[in-house]
Amino acid sequence: MKESLYINGKWVAPQHGGTVKVTNPATGETVREIGYGGRADAVKAVAAAHDAFADWSAKTVYERAGLLLRLANLIRENADDLARVLTQEVGKPLGESRGEIGAGADQFEWYAEEVKRSAGDVIPNRMGDKRHLTIRHPVGPVAAIAPWNFPILLTARKIAPALAAGCTTIARPASQSCLTLLDMFRLLDAAGFPPGTANLLIGNPGECSEVFLEDPRLKKISFTGSLDVGRELYVECAKRMKKVSLELGGHSPFIVMPDMDPDEAAERAVFAKFRNMGQVCISASRFFVPNAMKAEFENKAAELASALAIGNGLDADTAVGPLFLPKRVEDTARFVEDIKSKGGRILCGGRAPEGEKYANGNFFMPTVATDVTRDMLIMNEEPFCPILPIIGYDDIDDALRMANDTPYGLAAYVATRRLDWAVKAAERLEAGIIGINDCTPAAAQCPFGGMKSSGVGREGWRQGLEGYYETKYISIGI
Repeated sequence: MKESLYINGKWVAPQHGGTVKVTNPATGETVREIGYGGRADAVKAVAAAHDAFADWSAKTVYERAGLLLRLANLIRENADDLARVLTQEVGKPLGESRGEIGAGADQFEWYAEEVKRSAGDVIPNRMGDKRHLTIRHPVGPVAAIAPWNFPILLTARKIAPALAAGCTTIARPASQSCLTLLDMFRLLDAAGFPPGTANLLIGNPGECSEVFLEDPRLKKISFTGSLDVGRELYVECAKRMKKVSLELGGHSPFIVMPDMDPDEAAERAVFAKFRNMGQVCISASRFFVPNAMKAEFENKAAELASALAIGNGLDADTAVGPLFLPKRVEDTARFVEDIKSKGGRILCGGRAPEGEKYANGNFFMPTVATDVTRDMLIMNEEPFCPILPIIGYDDIDDALRMANDTPYGLAAYVATRRLDWAVKAAERLEAGIIGINDCTPAAAQCPFGGMKSSGVGREGWRQGLEGYYETKYISIGI
């Protein structure tokens, strides 16, 4: 499909005729070849969003909410078809894909409801001849840049609150995983959003970002991705006084407290680590376990990880799919070799699976490593891979200190039944999201974002709306 850009309410081909192939990471096969835009298409998208802004922002919150809710319902009605496409392009098992589709629909539903409660304030006055109040004003056209691993959810988390607030939007997904978004934008078109309100731009990241930064009509950039790219965007937006929100990944600790049963803790750890093969920004990636139960925990974790069925996400019995890119396989192997070279032990996995079934895909076996130390690469780089590294500890304060010993601060997890330990950990852990006996804490109605180098701003909850408003203060003399 060459007409793969949705700009100003129409499906159009890139102005310079480029294309890109979307590949199934489980088979290496081309799923679809689509149009691939560039600078000229980005300019056109910004113009469309700018021209549509006045009418869209003038609509009542009830009008905008009605369209958002209609889109949420259409996504749910087409969830099975969307999930199948998502699995083909990203690789995650169908059950995980259905979960992402549902979570994306939740974003549109939540903001359809929450925007009706988004109001200004009447401020008490000191002088009898004045009245003070505030009103909300949408920031303007917004660019939403999302990565490949959760294309529907991460895009919805940005454009749903922006549209609800009265902003117009340009979604620029990763070109390697844009097919599900193409289908979602067909549903958006069917829902009746006015032309130019929401635009889909699949194209060269550098060229598109340059336009977003340079064009003063584009008022904000919301970005989810790597720390290095996020830093560059932050600097360039600052130069232009352009608003920005950033979610830049994490290196999330998982602390098993001494009161836990080691087998139960291992079950939670394996679930937390191997969802989407560890390719989740809030995935647990450093596991701190009391030395007194470390051997039992290691054995159970290795047993459970070894039992996970590896395969094509479309197969019903698949528990874990492929990694997204061949580079992810190379990086995972690099982590494994570094662990072994520095005295760590690989308890299971540690290599690509053998057999014709895996020959053309980006597969790697779920891996459990122990005796991991602070100097290993996997403790210093965001891993985004299927390795569960175990670090022993004797004192809870030491575990909390080691957990915080990272530039990242997106999520952190604690397994315990003791309220005092749960409260202590929640208060001391340096992360924006804390899961206490909960390995999947993200929800549309809850704030999502990190501390330290993990980002700027919050998505989700009412804070997700705040990022797309300006506050106007009005003083009236009477």
